[in-house]
Amino acid sequence: MSITYKFPKGFWWGSATSATQIEGAAHEDGKGLNIWDHWYEQEPNRFFDEVGPQTTSNFYHTYKEDIARMKEIGHNSFRFSISWSRLIPGGQGEVNEKAVSFYNNVIDELLKQGIEPFANLFHFDMPLELQEIGGWENRKVVDLYVDFANKAFELFGDRVSKWFTFNEPIVPVEGGYLYDFHYPNIVDAKKAFQVAYNTMVANAKAIKTFRAHSIKDGKIGIILNLTPSYPRSQNPADLKAANLADLFFNRSFLDPAVLGEYPKELIEVLKEHGHLPTVEEGDKELFKENTIDILGVNYYQPRRVKAKESLPNPYGPFMPDWFFDNYEMPGRKMNPYRGWEIYEKGIYDIMINLKENYGNIESFISENGMGVQDEGRFLKDGRIEDDYRIDFIKGHLQWLHKAIEEGCNAKGYHLWTFMDNWSWMNAYKNRYGFFSVNVETKERTAKKSAYWIKEVSKNNGF
Repeated sequence: MSITYKFPKGFWWGSATSATQIEGAAHEDGKGLNIWDHWYEQEPNRFFDEVGPQTTSNFYHTYKEDIARMKEIGHNSFRFSISWSRLIPGGQGEVNEKAVSFYNNVIDELLKQGIEPFANLFHFDMPLELQEIGGWENRKVVDLYVDFANKAFELFGDRVSKWFTFNEPIVPVEGGYLYDFHYPNIVDAKKAFQVAYNTMVANAKAIKTFRAHSIKDGKIGIILNLTPSYPRSQNPADLKAANLADLFFNRSFLDPAVLGEYPKELIEVLKEHGHLPTVEEGDKELFKENTIDILGVNYYQPRRVKAKESLPNPYGPFMPDWFFDNYEMPGRKMNPYRGWEIYEKGIYDIMINLKENYGNIESFISENGMGVQDEGRFLKDGRIEDDYRIDFIKGHLQWLHKAIEEGCNAKGYHLWTFMDNWSWMNAYKNRYGFFSVNVETKERTAKKSAYWIKEVSKNNGF
């Protein structure tokens, strides 16, 4: 077959996941509780089908076979996360030796199979004891996170050279402090901005610690879910709305991570509304001196916005949504199962923005994927024929390829995710994997997309 879209040599083909979403063994081998374990105990009804994080996809016990499957479908890289509450139960104090063995085994197995491990330190899973003292609201927790990061670099830095401080740091802010879809279920913008700010302080401090380790070929970055903000029209009011959405949801993390400073416009808006976070002496220099080496980009859908239709309720809580309304473009292409727009060109627009405004920083697509409910409908002769997923990936890769041809510094593509995993409040409602997982038996079965990606990886293109 002829290859129309050939990717650069050494391109990273793989997938991404997180500890809480696949490990299971939530109460085994000395793991401490994280906020998900706790919230599920408190309010199981808030989780789809009341399925919690106790067993999830059982990777803790099946990592060997799963990594063999990754190898089988052509993975040369894989991003996982290290559970803080597993490695250091309670978030501070002694390291859990059983956790050290587990992560050592996973890393060694990946390397044995020729798959490069990408290790992420925090994926929405705050240790419960630390949330109880305020979580990211509290600068003490920032320092404890840096201790955890330092420990991880010490333990695993001899074999892992790609490190990430956070995955989608805006999500705990939106979910936990603005829109009530993650624990601690607080609706308070002042706290939300403090949490966002302290997270970026933690990012900079972890980078500083990382550099002190001189890890061979070491690179440290952050994973951001970048969502281009498209205005409804070129009307100045719509353009302003899109710019403000971009400031709140993208640049509030992208600018300090890559450029080492916050956008002036964002500071002005927060100041005007009395929502500036508390900062400490030396923070400014800390940001400037500790920027990332590599950026992971998660992209699922665009954000389309328009000028507000009506003024915000002056008695309601302050929200980023005071400045824009979401806009549903007529005739847009949809993933009907998730209610999300599919807009493949967004991936290209993100890359061009990074090239033009962020020094063309080394980056890769760290997540992109399509969640579908009741995938059993597409079962044929024992295999899920997920052509819709193949089309989704193809469409995004074509635009990524175009960006690379135009000089964007994009090094890889990781699908969310390797096998169907537990998805926070949605549990197993929408499936994203190359492999399907039977929730009862935990049995894995390759979908059609698994066979397809194997060929893509083998040919380094399609």
